[in-house]
This record gives sequence, C-alpha cells and structure tokens, in this order.
Amino acid sequence: MENLRGIDSFVKTVDAGSIAAAARLLGISAAAASQNITRLENQLGARLLTRTTRSLRLTEAGELYYSKVRHIVHELELANSAVSELSGEPQGRLRIASTAAFGRHVLAALLPEFNATYPRVSVEILTTDHNVDHVRDAVDVSIRFKQQLEDGMVARRIANIPFLYCASPAYLARMGRPKSPDDLAGHAGLMFRMPTTGKIYHWRFTRNGVAFDAKIRVATVSDDIDVLARLAANGAGIARLGDFIARRYVERGELEVLFESCQTAGIARAIPEPLELFIVLRDRHELTPKVRAFTEFLINALPPEWQVKSLGE
Repeated sequence: MENLRGIDSFVKTVDAGSIAAAARLLGISAAAASQNITRLENQLGARLLTRTTRSLRLTEAGELYYSKVRHIVHELELANSAVSELSGEPQGRLRIASTAAFGRHVLAALLPEFNATYPRVSVEILTTDHNVDHVRDAVDVSIRFKQQLEDGMVARRIANIPFLYCASPAYLARMGRPKSPDDLAGHAGLMFRMPTTGKIYHWRFTRNGVAFDAKIRVATVSDDIDVLARLAANGAGIARLGDFIARRYVERGELEVLFESCQTAGIARAIPEPLELFIVLRDRHELTPKVRAFTEFLINALPPEWQVKSLGE
C-alpha cells in the first residue's frame, strides 16, 4: 500500500509538472506527496526526481521507472470504476473540463440536477478556453467545440448550437441593419480569438449548399466571448454569439438578432454555421459508469433544438 501511495504521488507529479499540483489532484498536502515520493525512492534505492525550489526533472532512473509504472495509476482508477459498476450506481470523483462560457452559462444550471440524480458522484469542473490534457489535469471527460478537438481523442458529437449574429438597438439605429451577410463589410465586427490557436474565428455561412466566410471590418478582438457580448450590448458593433449566451441579452432587449428572415430581396438565405459540441475522452476505456451517466444526462438535458439528427463520433 505504501508503494502504491508513492507511485501515485510520483506519476501525478510527473504528469502535473510539480509536487504542489500533484498534491492538489490527490487531495493531500504538498509535504505528504513529497514524503510519499521520498519513501518510494528509499525503497527503490534510487533517486527518481531532482528537485530544487524552482524546477523538477526526472533522473535517468526516474525516466525508466515512470515508463514502467505510469499506466498503473490509470489502470487502478479504471478498476475501481469497474467495481463500482457492479453496485449499479455511478460513484467517485468526476472531473469535467469545459470551455469557460459553456461551463458558466450551461453546465452551472444543469449540474444541480445531475448531483441530485447521482449523489455518490462528486463533481469537479475545470473551466478554461485553453488546451486541456486529460492526463496532466486528471480530467475524466471534457466538453469541447469542433475547433478544439485533438487527434487521438475519442469524440462524440452531442449538439449543434445555433450561432446568433447580434447588435444592440442603438448600434442598429446608428449604423443601419444589415439585411444579409453580404452587408457586413461596412459594419464593426466584434471578433473572437481562439485562445488555443490564436486565430480569429471567421464568420462562416452556407448558401445554396456553398460555404463562405462573410467579409467584416474588425473593430475589436477578444478571447473572452462574454466580453464581446457585453461590448455588443453597449453598442460597439456586431457579435457572433452562441445561442446560450445571446438569448438572455435578446430577452432583455439589449440585443437584436440579425438575418432571421428566410429570404431577403430574392436572395436565398445564408445559414450561419452552427457551433458543434462534443463529449471527449482520452480513450474508450475512459467510458466509466460515472462518465456514461454524465454523458447521457447532458444529452437529455440540452435544449431539443440543439440535438443532432444522428449522434456519432
């Protein structure tokens, strides 16, 4: 048992990059995690980590040992989940990673019901728009948009969320209302920059089956979609917002939705590209009872108009 504590502390320290970060994942103090590793080193008769106040690196023995034991902790966690499945009730800690806006505006409203349905599952939410490493961050499942997907992960599309193009009544009174995406070139665009790539997110539409990017004058760029929503409500320009962000502003009369008519001046309607939402796992073995329960709960809890016709990977 002492060896297992040491191995757990050692592997999580390497994955997380520091003893302090590993201790947070383990729910123990940094001193306790350090002692676990020291006891493991004493039992092995070899130094695994070179530690200073500012850095931590694997020794040659540490690299060899890590390559042999790094899967042990993961396999033990999966074994615990498999045993819990026999009880017929999902249980244990469920660490969910989500984009900041989706976690703030959607998950926060849904999770109380999940907690009530599965009281033996302890939920932890990591909200960030930056890259998440399932191993390093000890994440069981992540919720990502299409632009955030990575090769090698198992991804299941669970929703198509409408994008709404919005501006405040004051802005539209001042600058005029664009009747189609072709009119956007003369308007102030409030653009979202992807934190993971640094690229500005283009405004894509489909007309008669052909996809195209609308031309827009970039007025303001931000990597925080809530900032862009607030800027739009304050009259700074036009923003493209996910339905779950825009609707509350629209209902309060702070924003108006553009391009909702089916056809304008004989021109076929340009359909905004949707925001595709995925449930992501590191591999298929990660589909534990608690992850399966959360996935099915989330699919059923999302608005029906977001549902995809055929769920798939």
